[in-house]
Amino acid sequence: MIASATLSPALQRACSVLYLALRKILMLAGLIFIIALIGQQSGRFNLLDSFMGLVPSSEAAVAVEEELADLAAEPSLGSLSPRMRGALDYVSKRYRVADEALLPIFSTAQATARELHLDPLLIIAVIGVESGFNPFSQSVVGAQGLMQVIPRFHLDKLPEEIPSASFLDPVTNVQVGARVLKESIRRNGGLEEGLQQFGGAVSDPERRYAGKVLAEKQRLEQAALRLRTTT
Repeated sequence: MIASATLSPALQRACSVLYLALRKILMLAGLIFIIALIGQQSGRFNLLDSFMGLVPSSEAAVAVEEELADLAAEPSLGSLSPRMRGALDYVSKRYRVADEALLPIFSTAQATARELHLDPLLIIAVIGVESGFNPFSQSVVGAQGLMQVIPRFHLDKLPEEIPSASFLDPVTNVQVGARVLKESIRRNGGLEEGLQQFGGAVSDPERRYAGKVLAEKQRLEQAALRLRTTT
């Protein structure tokens, strides 16, 4: 039996881009050689210079570089920690969301948590409680997206280059929501107190919102542990 390997979509795109770029370069090199030969035989030594002035080679090179840069920036399972990979597997099964749709969310949660010194699984747990991983979720009070951010209160947390209409973008929503969560924890002096404020439940003495988030985080931890023990 002949073994076969299936390339990931991102790798297939990279190979396709490189193949097309190489083919164009070889065609151009062949054409330059022919024109140079014709110019030498005919005595028109400036023929090649005239031709090169018509070739938009720099634009083609920039296009290829931009495409490869986009491919390199695409998140992958390999870019996630083992802990986050186990959590992603759990979330995919529980909420019936494709791994490919979850990857940008988990990658953003991991990177943003590292920047803010938060636990990335805490961010994922909040998303599960707030929206069930529905990026288009909106509450009656206008809270939007994965982490149910209220745009009018948190415009200051948007990156400068991002338009204010981007709160429903999953990556932007997680970035902003994580900053809101971090600020709530800092202002209220503790994790549970911060979660209660984040969930709009400061007046609840039983801290039920915080309990739901922490219970979800515990399930994520257990899923991550199961993955580590079976691999």
